[in-house]
Amino acid sequence: MNTAAASKIYVSRRENTRPAAPLLSVIVPVFNEEDVIVHFLEATRPVLDETGLKYEYVFIDDGSRDKTADILSDELKAGLPGRLLGLSRNFGKEAALSAGLEAAKGDIAVIIDADLQDPPELILQMLDGWRAGYDVVYGLRVDRSSDTLVKRSTANLFYRLFNSLANIDMPANAGDYRLIDRAVVDALLKLPERNRFMKGLFAWVGFPAMALPYERPPRKAGTGKFNYWKLWNFALDGLTAFTTLPLRVWFYGGALVSLAAFAYAIYLTLRVLVAGIDVPGYASLMVALLFFSGVQLLSIGMIGEYIARLFNEAKQRPVYILQDVIEGEAADKASRADKASDGK
Repeated sequence: MNTAAASKIYVSRRENTRPAAPLLSVIVPVFNEEDVIVHFLEATRPVLDETGLKYEYVFIDDGSRDKTADILSDELKAGLPGRLLGLSRNFGKEAALSAGLEAAKGDIAVIIDADLQDPPELILQMLDGWRAGYDVVYGLRVDRSSDTLVKRSTANLFYRLFNSLANIDMPANAGDYRLIDRAVVDALLKLPERNRFMKGLFAWVGFPAMALPYERPPRKAGTGKFNYWKLWNFALDGLTAFTTLPLRVWFYGGALVSLAAFAYAIYLTLRVLVAGIDVPGYASLMVALLFFSGVQLLSIGMIGEYIARLFNEAKQRPVYILQDVIEGEAADKASRADKASDGK
């Protein structure tokens, strides 16, 4: 792939055929998942074996404080194919996904959470969609009864708001669970922004996509790591990353308020000329003052959100910091074999 300009990304055209024996990378971000990680491996390994493909796990430990890393390290040393990336602290799921995409070596990548709310059995159907020519096959959650009413309602509101404001179409109720072709992975790795909203980036890069509906079960074990405050900030990051319409809203709103104020000033002038001078009421004056003060603070706050993101981008800090990498026995042997063949 070649880049001719900073504003353009060129992806080499591929033939319509798929690799006969592709490598499958399973990207799994984990954070304090000691209660469920063994169940996850027990559920996914038979499915991956059934694919008949060579596969690797890419676990990203996003600063876990429990025994998640120890459990995975033992599994890798016992022969689990793949690797464990240990981040230096908790950078968030979006950063962990970015680390996983960069470390994945496969011709295909499947992104899946460890909580088993994304059924691993769908990977077989995702592969069928990939072989049919789709570069992205994403899971579409048609039943979210395992989530609370508040979470379902706010999620639906966010998707409607995002798609009405942003310049891309992000499928509603589509999470991170998806299969993506190597071309999609390479395109995502070309995107340089630090504030990464992966659901939006998946939609932004395009490529032929297919939806795979499924019912979302409850967590197998453990507890979710997102609270409503984190979800609110996550939604705000997504909106500000893909649309500047909130800034335009305040521009047009300010123009309308100015026009209304100008019209009211003309009205007051004419009234004084016709009926004489009167004393305005204190209550109406205070209401107007407080209202417009609130509008100004809201507009300044919205501008501040965008300035904060520009500030973070300008610092050019890395999305994540890698502390260590633990290779599985199978992956380590393959790496040594590759180095030996290169030396011949």
